[in-house]
Amino acid sequence: MSEALIQKDYINKAKAYVKEYELLIGHKPSACVTTFGCQMNARDSEKLSGILLETGFDVVEDENADFVIYNTCTVRDNANQRVYGRLGNLHAMKKKNKNKKIALCGCMMQEPSVIEKIKESYSFVDLIFGTHNIFKFAELLCRMFESKGMIIDIWKDTDMIVEDLPVDRKFKFKSGINIMFGCNNFCSYCIVPYVRGRERSRNSIEIISEIKNLVDDGVKEIMLLGQNVNSYGKNLEEDITFAKLLEEVEKIEGLERIRFMTSHPKDLSDELIDVMKKSKKICKHLHLPLQSGSTRILEKMNRRYTKEQYVDLALKIRKEIPDIAITTDIIVGFPGETNEDVDETIDVVKTVKFDNAFTFIYSKRTGTPAAAMENQVDENTVKYNFDRLLAVVQETARESVSKYEGMEMDALVEEINEHDSDYVTGRLSNNTIVHFKGDESLIGNIVKVKLTKCQGFYYLGEQCLKN
Repeated sequence: MSEALIQKDYINKAKAYVKEYELLIGHKPSACVTTFGCQMNARDSEKLSGILLETGFDVVEDENADFVIYNTCTVRDNANQRVYGRLGNLHAMKKKNKNKKIALCGCMMQEPSVIEKIKESYSFVDLIFGTHNIFKFAELLCRMFESKGMIIDIWKDTDMIVEDLPVDRKFKFKSGINIMFGCNNFCSYCIVPYVRGRERSRNSIEIISEIKNLVDDGVKEIMLLGQNVNSYGKNLEEDITFAKLLEEVEKIEGLERIRFMTSHPKDLSDELIDVMKKSKKICKHLHLPLQSGSTRILEKMNRRYTKEQYVDLALKIRKEIPDIAITTDIIVGFPGETNEDVDETIDVVKTVKFDNAFTFIYSKRTGTPAAAMENQVDENTVKYNFDRLLAVVQETARESVSKYEGMEMDALVEEINEHDSDYVTGRLSNNTIVHFKGDESLIGNIVKVKLTKCQGFYYLGEQCLKN
């Protein structure tokens, strides 16, 4: 019996427990899934919500719900601190409502020190599980209702991939889809390989089948997800690369847009550039994390490329795909980083002219090689370098984004504008946001918009009238 069928049996079993819970509290139980972190976490939360709906919960966005699940991130320490702070609020709620249930899952839960702290200081939590066994959520729900006290189910690693379970998508017209899990890169600052495990790719036939089903259900845009999508297929017996997978996804009728993230520069091939160049569906946006422009720091980070190699790659991509938007991630304050190293990073920003860059202050993560390195950078130096890098990033990004002013481009309308209900918010192929007058009937449609005014990182626009 497959694991998916086993879990579907647990979903049916959980329905009875949820019905008993409903009788206990006197109303249909509500559940709130709060997501911290990346797109992969967001996709995991959709799976959790799907199972909750299937077992009889109402899924809401209010943490006053009867059951609250935090799907956690641990890439930076402040993500952990946010969870601890929010748990204090949940504890106060649970004191008033002893039947309230609380669960923690995700990357943060894969750290042994975190589990010890939760057991010691947050004993009111009912259920804890990690990244490798999220597919067992229905089974864990049953255990939670059957037991008193805290349930902890953490796996150190796994080679299992179980995807054929309920999913509650946030958007009906777009969806993320996992093509692989884990990471083999072991960048010296990064905790991800330790909490997400080693790389394992999904079979391409399963991926294509899932996308076809999503398209049949109204999805127009797919985001292919992995910690390093460029290394997709390396552990599979079938002869397939990420570029070849994209070619197969492109053939799916009814699918209009393809996105993906994240790409590691060391694995981005000429084959992939060629596929992107020829594609009519792959969006004109590439997220290509730099992390540092100093070859010396890149070596300490174990990134396995030099400043010159990164710049050559980025400029090659710009030459082959002139209308592409390139965004990036940059860390400031890595151990041993000097002002001169940051000068090197600023030089890359000016040369590549990123359309946007997400800049982060280095966060020491216990268990990573960087955490034990000497010459940790002092706070004042970090702030000085962060501020001057950010100023250059903002200047170059505004320059890059503003070049589209006056053009007509297609936008996928995602929602009513949160600040003005007479406007809708759409996303261009290059990932730039545009706000323009429209109503709810446009949501989920791709419409042509004239970009009338650049507002720095987004546009105001006007919908183009059909002839």
